[in-house]
Amino acid sequence: MTITVRPGSTVMFTGDSITDCRRLESEDGLGFGYPLRIAGEWGLRHPDRPVTWLNTGIGGNKVRDLEARWRTDVLDARPDVVSILVGVNDMGWHTIDPEGHVIPAAEFEAGYDRLLAPLAEAGTKLILIEPFLLPIHGVVEAGGGGVLIGEKEREEWRADLDPKIRAVRRLARTYGAQLLDADAMFAGLAERTGPEHWAADGVHPTPAGHAALAAAWLRLVA
Repeated sequence: MTITVRPGSTVMFTGDSITDCRRLESEDGLGFGYPLRIAGEWGLRHPDRPVTWLNTGIGGNKVRDLEARWRTDVLDARPDVVSILVGVNDMGWHTIDPEGHVIPAAEFEAGYDRLLAPLAEAGTKLILIEPFLLPIHGVVEAGGGGVLIGEKEREEWRADLDPKIRAVRRLARTYGAQLLDADAMFAGLAERTGPEHWAADGVHPTPAGHAALAAAWLRLVA
């Protein structure tokens, strides 16, 4: 079943840089990625159902970072719908940050569960977006610190990410949340066009990638 977004609802997007997408530089605070596309398309389709759209994504965030600000940035806003995309930084932290370490899937899942529990208790509708990694080719710079990521690193990331994706799927079932299977979606799209069309660095979507996320998200609501 889809989520019904009623007139006057507050919908919040939160997560890492994919959701953030330079939101503090945008006039409406939504950034320049999939949250903006969703809000625009919703307004076009449903002018009779105005919605308040919020974006509290912050680049570089992991589950533990969301936990630290969950009360002030999410719960206190009392949103009707919360959409979460997190996990890429939990995957690559040990590679990009010299002070980082491998975050076990169990730790990731337990922290994510702590994010969802108070929302579920409040009756908030949930949309969980899988973290994703596209199989691009070559070497790219990541993390803004000159760290080079090639085929070997991406293989390690994939092995680390897959159990975290399974954790998100389990949590979606546990909490009756809508699941946007972004990793599978992008894998299918990449087979037709090549992965770089959707995310040049394998992580951050291109405009086409953000459009794909927005279109998939909108199929989960009514």
